[in-house]
Order: sequence, then structure tokens, then C-alpha cells
Amino acid sequence: MRKQRLGVIVIGQSPRRECEALLQQMLGPLVQIDLRGALDGMSRAEIDACKPRDGADTLFTRLPDGSAAVISKQAVTEGAQAQLDRFAAEGTDVTLMFCTGAFPGLQARGPVVFPSAILAGLAHGLLPQGKLGLMVPLPEQAEHLARKWERPGVEVVAEALVPGEESAIDAAAERLRAQRPDLIVMDCMSYTQATKERVRRIVKARAVLAVTATARTIQELLA
Repeated sequence: MRKQRLGVIVIGQSPRRECEALLQQMLGPLVQIDLRGALDGMSRAEIDACKPRDGADTLFTRLPDGSAAVISKQAVTEGAQAQLDRFAAEGTDVTLMFCTGAFPGLQARGPVVFPSAILAGLAHGLLPQGKLGLMVPLPEQAEHLARKWERPGVEVVAEALVPGEESAIDAAAERLRAQRPDLIVMDCMSYTQATKERVRRIVKARAVLAVTATARTIQELLA
């Protein structure tokens, strides 16, 4: 049986072994994963120069060495488009944009999965009305992302938690718990299952994890 090929675009740089490992674990051995970065080929100084204009232009990522970077969505979009075009030219079966941000400037080439659309659909189906709690990476993103998720009948509250900062999880979850959300969306692909479980236990509400929800959707597409 031919292996199906999944192209993955991270908003920082490749390699991201932990991302590949998680996707491979969920999708199985019959899917070949080819991961590339929107900022591949750039130096750290060049990445640091891609400063966001405002909260709507702000993205958070981990680089291959584990360090954090706060970067401009506009710069990411330009690099991601080049990678999308390459994957399409190579005949990739499905391409995944490995970020929960919305990228309206991207022109899809072939089947492209955007986690933001998957999460929005799940939240709409699971919470037709009530209070939606968001976990977002940075405080400066909270207001913009809360507006993005708003819809009639749904109140949105957001708390910041930098992915990978274990010591900050409980405090962020306690702040979210005080808001009494009916459903939590972990709005970043870098959040882990372990983080979700800790947040869910403290807040005492159901939670949707971006990376696993997206992987299960891709699994359905490739099955």
C-alpha cells in the first residue's frame, strides 16, 4: 500500500521533532510526514527582526532549539505561501498549516487543513451557547482572539499561558476557573495533552486540544 504524504508547515523553523512524533503517533506508519518551516533559512537575528505590528499580527512559536519566538503573522504568511506552493508542486496528498491562527492571505494549493477552522467548527457544535474559555500563548493576543471567537449567544474569556511553561499552568488555569467557562479551547498547536489534562482538572470543564483535534481530522481525510 502506498504511503500517503502529509506536508506540515510550522510557523517557525524545521525540524520540530516533537511535532512530527506526535503526528506520526496519531496517524500511523502509512503516513509519511514532511515538515518544513515558514521561516526556514532565516537567521535568529532575521527572525527577531520580524516584529509584530499589534496583537492581530502576533504569533508565538518554538524554534528547533526550544527557544521561544514572537513573530509577525505577515512574515509567516509570506514564507508559508512558498512552502504551500512547493508541497503542491510535489504532489503532496494533504498539507497542514501547523498553527491555530487564521491566515486569510494564504492561497491554498490542493487540500490544505487549517486548525483554526477545525477548532471553530468544534466549538460551534459543542457549545451553541454559553461561555467559551480560551487558553492563548500571550497576553497581547487575548483581546484580539476573544473577538475572533465571539458569536451570538457565546461569551468568550481568554487567559494567557505560554506553551511549555510548566510552572505557570496552575495559575493560568485558576484564573480561567474563576471565569466559569462551559468549554475550553486550547488555542495553540504547542499545547500538550498533559497541559490540557491539568487545565481541565483545575477548571472542571471539558477541553479541546488543537493538535489532537487536528490530527484526528487529518486521519479521517487520509483513511
